Amino acid sequence: MLRITARATGRVQGVGYRYFVIDCARQIGVAGFVRNMPDGSVTIVAEGSDEALGRFATLVRAEGDPVIRVDSLDVARGEPTGEYTGFEVRF
Repeated sequence: MLRITARATGRVQGVGYRYFVIDCARQIGVAGFVRNMPDGSVTIVAEGSDEALGRFATLVRAEGDPVIRVDSLDVARGEPTGEYTGFEVRF
């Protein structure tokens, strides 16, 4: 198990990006949360296997999406806490 904390920038607020991320998380089977930040970015925290998190990080880039535009996705790896049982939007 691993944990990633990612910061997505671009056109990621007001375009359904958080719910897109939730769909990606459920598809891959990772746990954690996604949250809009005051600076216009979106924070994503996810825990899962190294392979699952790699696929997840690729999917949340939303390449080819007609509305969402992820200009950068900065990802930091860390130790998992095991505190998440699913994936949710946090406010």
